[in-house]
Amino acid sequence: MLLVRPDTTLADVRKFGEECQRRWGITPLQIFLHKDEGHWLSGHPEAEDRESFQIGERWFKPNYHAHIVFDWMNHETGKSRKLNDEDMTEMQSLASDILIMERGQSKAVTGKEHLERNDFIIEKQKAELQRIEETKRHKEQQISFAEQELKQVKSEIRTDKLKSVATDAATAIASGVGSLFGSGKLKDLEQSNENLRHEIAKRDKGIDELKAKMQQMQEQHGKQIRNLQGIHNQELETKDKEISRLNTILEKAFNWFPLLKEMLRMEKLCYAIGFTKDMVNSLLTKKESIRCNGKIYSEEHRRRFEIKNDVFKVEKSPVDDNKLVLTINRQPIGEWFKEQWKKLRQGLRQSAEEPRKSRGFRM
Repeated sequence: MLLVRPDTTLADVRKFGEECQRRWGITPLQIFLHKDEGHWLSGHPEAEDRESFQIGERWFKPNYHAHIVFDWMNHETGKSRKLNDEDMTEMQSLASDILIMERGQSKAVTGKEHLERNDFIIEKQKAELQRIEETKRHKEQQISFAEQELKQVKSEIRTDKLKSVATDAATAIASGVGSLFGSGKLKDLEQSNENLRHEIAKRDKGIDELKAKMQQMQEQHGKQIRNLQGIHNQELETKDKEISRLNTILEKAFNWFPLLKEMLRMEKLCYAIGFTKDMVNSLLTKKESIRCNGKIYSEEHRRRFEIKNDVFKVEKSPVDDNKLVLTINRQPIGEWFKEQWKKLRQGLRQSAEEPRKSRGFRM
């Protein structure tokens, strides 16, 4: 799925899919562009929100996005194509350039760990459930307002009924007086009384309609909440089963191939240090040593250290045959980083002490 701009076209998304095919060999089979989805906001949008728009008295937050279904099969080898973290980062940058979207910051810059796919889906479902709860509270607030309005109408009706009783009494008196004195106002009083009765009947009908509408709203709201919660629970259950199944497969793979977990750990370490895909392939797949110049990154010390014509190799641990270790000049990389860090701190201390020694004494 890709987040897109309101003015993004199907041709723009197709261009992105074609570029993915050219670079990684994955073929786009289907492309869907959705600009009719979103959700109602419980209040007004935030100040920086430029996409939400007002319909009547409510605000709607659109969710502009596109779906691309890729064919990941390499039809020459019969195997599925695999992309690493570097490829996925490049794909995100490609989407940002072609679709003119703002690129998110890398976790190397933000320091935040990205969620795995299933964890992201679960977090997304939690956010959807929270939105449902906000919608529920909004509807309950509407029902509360309707109930207050109903109470106000009932109060007005009681007042009108008292007026009606008084009018009936006045009409009776006027009728008696009219029979004695032949008053010409008797018909006017009778007409006024009839109009008042009609107004009361009209309000009674309005109250019945309001009650029916409130009942219908409550039933629809309850049904929507139950359906959404049911769908949410089903999706969570499906994802939990899938995660459990994948964890079981991974556990079996780790038991059958003890070095698999170590290979994955070495791959992650190599990318974190700053090695390219080809360099990692030489170390892990070809099991070759590589000679490098430049700088490598230490996550523990959060800085880069310079290397000059140093040799890297992935070897078995001397203390455990089921463990792997990345070495630099036959020295474990962790020990090498600690030595470099120690030398750096010593150099900084010496630089700070030299100005003090050069001051001397004044006579």
